[in-house]
Amino acid sequence: MAIRVVAKNQVKPEKVQEFMNLCKSLIEETLKEEGCIDYGVYQELENPEILTMLEEWKDEGSLDQHIRSDHFKEIFPLLSECLDKETEINIYRKKL
Repeated sequence: MAIRVVAKNQVKPEKVQEFMNLCKSLIEETLKEEGCIDYGVYQELENPEILTMLEEWKDEGSLDQHIRSDHFKEIFPLLSECLDKETEINIYRKKL
C-alpha cells in the first residue's frame, strides 16, 4: 500500500526563498526516483513561513531508498539550516 509523508517546516522568515530554491532542486531529482508518486511543497495560506512537503510513495522501500539517495543527503542539512524549529514529520499508510 502507498505511503504518504507530511513534513511540516517552520522556516525562518528571511530564509523562505532559500528554502524554496533548495526544495526546487530536491523535487526535480526526487520525482525521477522509482516509486515516487508525488512530491511537492505547499505554503500555508495564513502563515507563509510554514512550508509543508507532501510526499506519496509506492511503498516503504521506495521511501527508504529516497532517504538514502545522494541528493536527499546533500540537500537535507541545507534545508535544516533554514528552519526555526525541527521539522514535524508524520508518515501514513493508505488503508482504503
